[in-house]
Amino acid sequence: MAERAKYTMRDVARLAGVSTSTVSAVINESVVVSPKRKERVLAAMSALDYQPDAIARSLKTGRSNAIGVIVPDITNAFYPEVIRGVEVAAQAAGYSVLLCDSSEDRAIEERHLTALFSRRVDGVILACCVNSRATEQIARRNIPVIFIDRLPPSRAVYSVCTDNVAAGQLAAEHLLGLGHKRIGMLAGHMGLSPHHDRLEGFRKAMQEAHLPILDEYLIAGNVQVEDGVEAGHRLLGLPTPPTAILASNNKLLLGVLQAVEERNISIPKDLSVLGFDDYLWNMHFSPGLTAVAQLTGDIGRKSFELLHQLIQNPPTDDTAPTHMLIPAELRIRNSTARR
Repeated sequence: MAERAKYTMRDVARLAGVSTSTVSAVINESVVVSPKRKERVLAAMSALDYQPDAIARSLKTGRSNAIGVIVPDITNAFYPEVIRGVEVAAQAAGYSVLLCDSSEDRAIEERHLTALFSRRVDGVILACCVNSRATEQIARRNIPVIFIDRLPPSRAVYSVCTDNVAAGQLAAEHLLGLGHKRIGMLAGHMGLSPHHDRLEGFRKAMQEAHLPILDEYLIAGNVQVEDGVEAGHRLLGLPTPPTAILASNNKLLLGVLQAVEERNISIPKDLSVLGFDDYLWNMHFSPGLTAVAQLTGDIGRKSFELLHQLIQNPPTDDTAPTHMLIPAELRIRNSTARR
């Protein structure tokens, strides 16, 4: 295969019949160029398939018009929906998005951050992994970072996430309102802020209802489907099992449903189930699944808007970080019923 010709700005200028400074002005939008000249430059760039060197351009302008997004698990349906919201807002503002998956690995997350910084992105949107040390890396860089969904322990960062305390309380109050008193919860990983906060909301609702939270009804741990299967069997195998189970994310909920099927338990006749995150498949289960829905598109859009604001107007050292909480919605279907 013949090597692809590498054209330069000088080649574009020669073909368009203009100076290289005019080509530069069109590319960088630094000086107003007459419509006819601009049209000739763009036509020449298209004919030569000329692509400006983004890194060189960023060195000159101080902006790359690109941001990075790092998520811990791209197979979790929550994150693609958030990323779509980021993409829509970023494209409207003329930004490209570089996507990275840390696979819940702190070392991989650190490598992704280093790579994004070296590519001179204008900012980063980050859902940190378990035991993340991202705040330490970020502190050494003069680059805006917005945390989404999962927050570092200090929480003294710019962030956009669901109001998970209120969401956990909303879920528990729905089950309590149906007459359930024996409620089990798959609380997820306590080192991750969404699960910690949802449990806090669950505790708050139970306390306000003057009901105890039995140790055997509360299972914390990891957040994958297989963890939900194991926890579901533990809860359903108790001498006095719960009449309702609340799962702290969609993968745990899928695991519970598998355990329910393996034990031939009827939903909602024998057991009510409720999860977090609402996707198309929730309504196509039989019965349809009640869920606390996170407004994923809003989270993505608002996280980019906040990041763009910081890119345009860098905060000073004494500026208090913005922490945006997005309310969740309860979507009631047939997997929860009166006890």
